[in-house]
Amino acid sequence: MRNAFIDTLYKLAEKDHRILALIGDAGAGVFDKFAESYPEQLFNMGIAEANMITVAAGLSKNDFIPFAYAIAPHITLRPYEQIRNDVCLNESNVKIVSVGAGLHYSNQGPTHHSIEDFAVLKVLPNMVIFSPSSPMEAKEMTIEAAKMKKPVYIRIGRATDTKLNYKFKTGKGVQLKEGDDATIIATGATVYDAYQAALELENNKISTRVINIHTIKPIDKEILIKAAQETKVILTVEEHQLEGGLRDSVASILLESELSSVIKFKGIGINDVFCSYYGTYDDIKENYGLTKNNIVRQVSTMYKVK
Repeated sequence: MRNAFIDTLYKLAEKDHRILALIGDAGAGVFDKFAESYPEQLFNMGIAEANMITVAAGLSKNDFIPFAYAIAPHITLRPYEQIRNDVCLNESNVKIVSVGAGLHYSNQGPTHHSIEDFAVLKVLPNMVIFSPSSPMEAKEMTIEAAKMKKPVYIRIGRATDTKLNYKFKTGKGVQLKEGDDATIIATGATVYDAYQAALELENNKISTRVINIHTIKPIDKEILIKAAQETKVILTVEEHQLEGGLRDSVASILLESELSSVIKFKGIGINDVFCSYYGTYDDIKENYGLTKNNIVRQVSTMYKVK
């Protein structure tokens, strides 16, 4: 997904000199082609993310379209005041792009995990939040972000592509699989495992719908309410804290729609802990229940006791 974003940004910069890449000294090598072709449109701002966001906001006020890119926790938490005041409060046309979001940097520990970004960013007015699950979505979100004249956050993590064919549209969730018994609602890196789990559940005679919520804000209320009306078992899955994440967004929508009393509802994610377990990406997913097998177990249990 990272390469899809960079390739797309390169093509956008080729057509529009207003497109700028501001990078926080993270993976500068992947921008070599960009730097060689458009040196006046790329700035390495160093390990100074707060300054980078303020510079991006200033550039946006001069009709540029800056994409500020850095490691996920560094681009969202270090410059939070600047994102709030310089970008969102002033409705600056700044695009914030995180790389290695979620648990991507698994063995580098909690300082490099990004499992709070949905929570802290979705409370900010004027912010759009994209959570791609595939290179196709990363590409389309980059194109869409460049068109929008407002703050946008693109959360790029590690994901396996389902390679399903569908059209991306901002704020509209995608039903990847039909199902009448249960619904799995996933975002970003968890979409692939959710889809694979649904296929296994189908073999176990549990008809399972899969919804990809690629836009965290604005979220697609209609597709979520429809799923709760038609399936009665709802499971959310995310590489994020449950508090303030996808689970809470979905829960609030279903509660306001007076559907919470007629469904079984649960979320899989990080449950109020720092991920201090060290290991590979697959190891850490296993340790915190973010695997296909655990999704299958949770849906099976919920369906049997509904």
